[in-house]
Amino acid sequence: MAGGGLGTPLIAMASLLFVAAIWGSSYPLTKVLLDELSARQFLSLRFAIAAAVLLAAFWRHVRALSRRALAQSVALGTLFGVAQLLQTVGLAYTPATISGFITGLYVVFTPLCAYLLLGHRITARVWAGSVLAIIGLGILALRGVSLGFGEWITLASALLFAVHIIALGRWATPRHALGMAVVQMLMPALICGVATLPEGFAVPSDGIGWLNLIYLAVLSGGVAMILQTWAQSQIPAARAAIVMAMEPAFAAAFAISFFGEPLTWRVLVGGSVMLTAMFVVETKRRTRDDPLGQADLPRLAG
Repeated sequence: MAGGGLGTPLIAMASLLFVAAIWGSSYPLTKVLLDELSARQFLSLRFAIAAAVLLAAFWRHVRALSRRALAQSVALGTLFGVAQLLQTVGLAYTPATISGFITGLYVVFTPLCAYLLLGHRITARVWAGSVLAIIGLGILALRGVSLGFGEWITLASALLFAVHIIALGRWATPRHALGMAVVQMLMPALICGVATLPEGFAVPSDGIGWLNLIYLAVLSGGVAMILQTWAQSQIPAARAAIVMAMEPAFAAAFAISFFGEPLTWRVLVGGSVMLTAMFVVETKRRTRDDPLGQADLPRLAG
């Protein structure tokens, strides 16, 4: 996974869009599994499988991590694991549409946290894209909200996802992308496994459940983390957050295509606004010295 080259940021953008599509497809499959497994049982099993597969395939890359990169990976995995746990537990107390909207607030939290924690300048174009993205998310998902226990812990998960995106953008390098991705699956497996101990572990009751779980573990978990880690070593965190905000739109598309949910005006308008947000961020002034329009976006990796 080497970095560099004129087209690399564009490939990174396409990779993150693919990650958003994978994550969007996971919503209905997760809901099915949560009918028979608790949130903690589901997450511990999902991340254990993902970690085992990635470790078997890329253990040499983990051994090649420097002490600093290993420590950073542990911190990233801890952030990601706690965020996943809060989000999934919150889903048990909050309608899925409201949960999706609140989680999507990481689009706004990411540039805000980048400014507050790192002091990076956030351009007007990125702020405009963030506002448009959150409007699109609201149109797509929001049908009234009351801030109860589920909403508050989901909001906390959105904040942690934003911090994870920022830290990943700052620490990820193409050289260490695979090793860091493995550790970022190991830590959630450990965290969720410990959280599951009081209630005991459980597994799906049939083959379809296992197929769903393997998909969510390997593709939506392991492969998505590899792609996200590498992509964020190439492009700024604020831009990455905008692209990954397409996740709810993909979730709606999969629900309509495979689960028979209606194509409503919310889906059409909300998805269009979110695509506009991506367009706003990505259509920057290009010059001979800056053909990809990167100059006006803060570079967090380094």
